[in-house]
Amino acid sequence: MTKLASHPFLLGFEQLDRLVERTAKTGNDGYPPYNIEQTSPQSYRITLAVAGFREADLSITLEESSLVIRGRQAEDADERVFLHRGIAARQFQRSFVLADGVDVGEAVMEDGLLHIDLNRTDPERVVQTIQIRKG
Repeated sequence: MTKLASHPFLLGFEQLDRLVERTAKTGNDGYPPYNIEQTSPQSYRITLAVAGFREADLSITLEESSLVIRGRQAEDADERVFLHRGIAARQFQRSFVLADGVDVGEAVMEDGLLHIDLNRTDPERVVQTIQIRKG
């Protein structure tokens, strides 16, 4: 695999190679299913299907540049006897790598769907003149 940061015009982008490697290693098994939609030119919404989870069963954290959503259902305290158990109470972890300037907004749970809003801010454009001194 060719490293992106090995190009001579890309200086200081070694972290981008590490980011691509880390993203490729995440073993997302497709659970829970999710959508990513662009809600405006500067905002996005991630929606995860988390039927059966309560707000208390979910955690949303920002770890370095990754948005991490974890779900863990509490075990039933009462001893129920299932004749068939087709709805698994499985835990999950889903990670999304966020670019610089993308901020996490609010998270809303409705009808078994967890919505997380993201907002992108344009970086301030700076032009800097570098003085050349005589050696």
